[in-house]
Amino acid sequence: MTTATTPRMTRNLPAVYRGRLMSLAHDVRYPPDTRLFNEGGRADHFWIVDSGAVALDMRVPGRRAAVIDSVGAGELLGWSWLYTPHSWRFGARTVGPVRAHEFDAAAVRRMCEEDPEMGRAIALWVGEAVARRLNAARTRLLDLYAPYGSGARG
Repeated sequence: MTTATTPRMTRNLPAVYRGRLMSLAHDVRYPPDTRLFNEGGRADHFWIVDSGAVALDMRVPGRRAAVIDSVGAGELLGWSWLYTPHSWRFGARTVGPVRAHEFDAAAVRRMCEEDPEMGRAIALWVGEAVARRLNAARTRLLDLYAPYGSGARG
């Protein structure tokens, strides 16, 4: 990792695992409107966003893809890399310029297999992101397509 700061998202990991994970990161930059991945594609990388935002979308039969959530600074982008069959559950496109820490998923999975306690910590960390993301997707889809919305807005 080339930056001196610790991404907010990794603070939930014990320091020893956080350091090992971040040792695999390399910094990337993407211009606005860059397609990072498509729903159903091979999930072989993931990112921790350093700055900027990424819109997550989902295919909806008979309609254009629906934006269901966004990922911003300090957040994990991509969780499908951890779970078989390692294919993206959503698509992602940068909203503006994005800087991020990128990880090779296979290398992180190998590290987790070699150290089961690290694997457990990573699985719990990613699981928290999955739960947040799925709840956001559910709420957004209800707002878009349910007769009375999700009710989350009051």
